[in-house]
Amino acid sequence: MKIEQAFGIALRKHRKALLLSQEELAHRCELDRTFISLLERGQRKPTLNTIFTISKSLNIKASELIQEVELLIDENKENSNTN
Repeated sequence: MKIEQAFGIALRKHRKALLLSQEELAHRCELDRTFISLLERGQRKPTLNTIFTISKSLNIKASELIQEVELLIDENKENSNTN
């Protein structure tokens, strides 16, 4: 799993947990909705500034979001090694 894909999975999870649409999250972050969509689909790489901005809008620390990305990548590696 690529980092971008893991970030997208974590982002979508937290956005949906807050019952936010991509449009609402984008508005809170002052980003374009299509950019949020691209991030969630793993088609764009977020900058450090973007990670902090999104995390703040999701009411979590940037480090928590990054840690979740790391866990997703590690889980994927473990699953790949057992198959």
